[in-house]
Order: sequence, then structure tokens, then C-alpha cells
Amino acid sequence: MMKFSSLLVLFFIFPITFAQLRVGFYSRSCPQAETIVRNLVRQRFGVDPTVTAALLRMHFHDCFVRGCDASLLIDSTNSEKTAGPNRSVREFDLIDRIKAQLEAACPSTVSCADIVTLATRDSVALAGGPSYSIPTGRRDGLVSNSVDVALPGPTISVAGAVSLFTNKGMNVFDAVALLGAHTLGQGNCGLFNDRITNFQGTGRPDPSMDPALVSSLRNTCRNSASAALDQSTPLRFDNQFFKQLRKRRGVLQVDQRLATDRQTRGVVARYANNNAFFKRQFVRAMIKMGAVDVLTGRAGEIRRNCRRFN
Repeated sequence: MMKFSSLLVLFFIFPITFAQLRVGFYSRSCPQAETIVRNLVRQRFGVDPTVTAALLRMHFHDCFVRGCDASLLIDSTNSEKTAGPNRSVREFDLIDRIKAQLEAACPSTVSCADIVTLATRDSVALAGGPSYSIPTGRRDGLVSNSVDVALPGPTISVAGAVSLFTNKGMNVFDAVALLGAHTLGQGNCGLFNDRITNFQGTGRPDPSMDPALVSSLRNTCRNSASAALDQSTPLRFDNQFFKQLRKRRGVLQVDQRLATDRQTRGVVARYANNNAFFKRQFVRAMIKMGAVDVLTGRAGEIRRNCRRFN
């Protein structure tokens, strides 16, 4: 659980936001809210443990466009959901099931934005990651446009990736920790095919990739459309991802660059050497990301259906 001192530090980083977000926001208005979320996420995880990677991706893609306001969940012709990077985001049905139970228990009380945040938190713990408290009190956004979606691609430079995080009030430790979520999940073969076949038009694989990994990924992509981003423990939330990077076994180019760029290589080494430290920093980063540009108080709304504005 997050220590009080850590929360105090974060309060001074986001003084206005944390004045309205708080741990246990629904303790009186909907005391069973977090239990309902946790139970449904646990049920889904029991059927498909890849739900953790899916929810982490949903949370990240939502928070980095207009803030953590559940705008990604909206169904419409030109909503964020229709943008290229979001077409493979999944587990919207799980969010719907959670919302339906919460509406039955506490109508028009718990926001879709908080549901995504809490569901992601709970799924991380189920995958072996840290269990932590996170402030709630977000409200749902009133805008969702595909043109607003600008997310980092797999070939972005480290400087470019880090700047996206620092522009949101985070630092290098946060950026590397959040990219460490790639310890779970799959990457479409098209995102790294050039690295294993024809890197930058050379006709050869990326020399920065371990040859054994090149061979393994070629075999995988002959039979499947995707491959695990962590070839060691793909369903376990741990620091093996960083250990793999130090062995030149990063699947995505941006991931591998983290281990060699002077801005991030020291952080990668620290996370690779200390699983507990990585998990603590991940919690700090998730709490920071969960406060990015949130709507609170009377801003936005509490949707009755996460897929539609009221």
C-alpha cells in the first residue's frame, strides 16, 4: 500500500487535483464500489489473465488524451475509440459489466473514469504486481474526438517518449516504470517486423537485437499475429522485462532503446536489479498518471452508460 509520506509528496506535485481526488472517495456515497470492481475484475482475470495488459493499455490510452476522463470509452463515428492506435484496445465489455453493477447499487455515482482506474489497479495486483490505494473522485469527460489521439509509436526516440511524460508532470523514473508495463501483453508482429527481417532497409535484422530473439520472433510471427513483449514471464508483473532489455531482448525498438540511451539506461539497470524498487516506482507513476488533467467537482459528468454521454 502507498505510504502516507509518498502521497504527501504527490500532493505537492498535483496540489489542485489532489485537493479533490482522495482515497476512499466513495466510502459514503457507494461503500461497496471498490469491492464490486475488484470482484468482477477477479472473475475476468480467472478466465483470461491477459486482461491486465488490456486494462493497462486502456488506462494509458485514455489518460494521455484529454486526461483520465473515460473519453476512450465513447461509441461514435469519430470518437477516440475509432483512432488507429485504439482499434485494438479491448475489455470494454468488462467496464460495461462493472458499470451495470455499480448503477444497480449506486445510480449515477461512480464515474467510468474511476472504474477504469480501479479496474486497472486491481488487475495489476492479480498479475503479481503491487497492491495499492489510489485516489478517486474523477468525473467523465464530455468530448471524444479521434483527431485528438496522438500516442507514442514503437519507433519513437527515448527523448520523444520521455518528453510526452514530462509534459504530463512526470519524470524519467515514471516514464520508464510505465513503459515497464510491457512486462505484460503482446505486440503485433507488424510493429517490429522490420527489426527481424529488414532493419532500416539493410536486408538484415536490427543488430541491437539478440540473434536468438530474432530467430524466435521469426518463428512466432510465422504462426501468429503477435508476440509477447516480455519473452521471459509474459503473464507476470515483474522486473524481468528490464532484465531482458539489458540482454538485448527488447521486442519493440523504443523498449530496447531504454537500455542504451544515457537518459534512461541507469533507470533500467536499477529496475532490473531491484524488483521491489520497480514496483514502488510503478505505483508512484500510476498515481501520477491517474491524476493527469482529471475532471473533478462539478466538471464533466457521471455517465450512466460508459459508452454514451448522458
